[in-house]
Amino acid sequence: MILNNESAKKVAQSLLQIKAIKLQPNQPFTWASGWNSPIYCDNRKILSYPKVRTFIRQQFVDAIKEHYPKVEVIAGVATGGIAIGALVAEELGLPFVYVRATAKGHGLQNMIEGEVPIDKNVVIIEDLISTGGSSLTALKALRDAKSNVLGMVAIFTYGFETAVQNFKTNNCSLITLCDYNILIETAEADNYIAENDVKSLSEWRTDPEKWRK
Repeated sequence: MILNNESAKKVAQSLLQIKAIKLQPNQPFTWASGWNSPIYCDNRKILSYPKVRTFIRQQFVDAIKEHYPKVEVIAGVATGGIAIGALVAEELGLPFVYVRATAKGHGLQNMIEGEVPIDKNVVIIEDLISTGGSSLTALKALRDAKSNVLGMVAIFTYGFETAVQNFKTNNCSLITLCDYNILIETAEADNYIAENDVKSLSEWRTDPEKWRK
């Protein structure tokens, strides 16, 4: 679920203004998966814009205070969730750890970096949810380390049905600051896309693998 519609629209406006999200239905991007995509999302750009960075951080803080008041540790998912997660932890005055995509291949072979939050209430910070695969890998790593994961908060989700089902299967609540539907509505209202682009953008979200093959 999104935090609320009004704040989600402001998040969408911020992401579009700094071009953290680009919409090009007539000049699609190619993802690493091979999918053609009318959208490209790079939320790391947020870090380069202090006002936007502070706004997004505060949205995370508000979401966590409202939905996960018993949180004891913030965990960022590598790599996109590390910097923003550290900012959120700093604002909340809480310990911070981050979770690698895979265990380090040398030394202690850590997957969780920092003081492992055994028996602690953890909220995971993520920048982007696509299928949910990397996010749920982090969830499993924390649960395997005997952390009590309260839930996950992310900046943006495409809202793929695969991701929805993956989070349900893994019994993990997910709150996002913005989602695909709000983004498209905002982009159209603010003239980032034309009215006749909306159908194509909606078709992509329904079946991204086959879109414009």
